[in-house]
Amino acid sequence: MSDRKYRHRGYQDSDRERDERRPPERRGEPERPRVEGAPRGRGLGAPTAAVFKCAACGREVNTTLKEITAAATCPGCGRPLHSCTNCAFFDPSATFECRKPVPDRIETKAAANDCRLYQPKTVRDLRVTTAASPDDARAAFDALFKKK
Repeated sequence: MSDRKYRHRGYQDSDRERDERRPPERRGEPERPRVEGAPRGRGLGAPTAAVFKCAACGREVNTTLKEITAAATCPGCGRPLHSCTNCAFFDPSATFECRKPVPDRIETKAAANDCRLYQPKTVRDLRVTTAASPDDARAAFDALFKKK
């Protein structure tokens, strides 16, 4: 019988037990630190475009970012685009729910406002715009190895 109350893996494991589970070539070396700025996630290296999407319905708005005025509305849901929820500085955990120093709190975040600090929140569009056929993949493979 074990002297531990909880016997599941990870509870009060010693470093020796953890080191034994590592591959033999990595037992003596320390953990490698994560390189800041290294790519991660899906779509690595894929060309993406920065687009502006409505925070309410998620529809992509095809206007230039400078054209978004206090009277601009979303073509999909009709809600105002010049609002705190569509701003790049909107943060519910920050003071006055904004990352910038604002003098007064704006009560309704989804309502149109004339905040001079407003910047449209852009996101990366990770959707594939062209469908690749198997023939395209084969041609790319052949071109890589100069096969004719």
